[in-house]
Amino acid sequence: MKTLITATAFFCWSFCIAQEVNENRTSGDFNGDGTKEYSFTKVTDCGDECEGKCETTINFSDKQIKEFTISPSNNGALYNLGDLNGDGKDELGFYPGWCTSCWHPFYVYTLTKEGWKPLVDPIPTHCNQWEENQFPIKKDPEKKGYVMITSSQWKDDDIKISTKSVRVN
Repeated sequence: MKTLITATAFFCWSFCIAQEVNENRTSGDFNGDGTKEYSFTKVTDCGDECEGKCETTINFSDKQIKEFTISPSNNGALYNLGDLNGDGKDELGFYPGWCTSCWHPFYVYTLTKEGWKPLVDPIPTHCNQWEENQFPIKKDPEKKGYVMITSSQWKDDDIKISTKSVRVN
């Protein structure tokens, strides 16, 4: 009987833990050590209607890489963006989820000695941009130290998608 109770308790605990950690993950060499690690998200204090703080923490399989939190965000999508700034480390992209609106910023982070820092300012995007497969960032093939930013803007009563070359931070 004791074994059955222990097994049941373990199963329930495992189920609860599985509910806390989203399977959204991406792998890459985010710290430049030559070994791939993976990142994954965990959402806290966010109800079905996005009530609460709604924070998404990005964690890493390599515990030497410090986690960081994005708020407000009700989960989201992680992207390995490759090495955009030429420092030998993959940059990390995050597209936050939310309960309303098609407007969401796309965040781009790079790992420095001080921790995770934005590589560029948050990129405004709209659902239309994503539906048209206009990814928000890529390396500028013509200029070293620059990236091509594709963003959405509300202009002349319409959503306009534009691309420009921007120096990385």
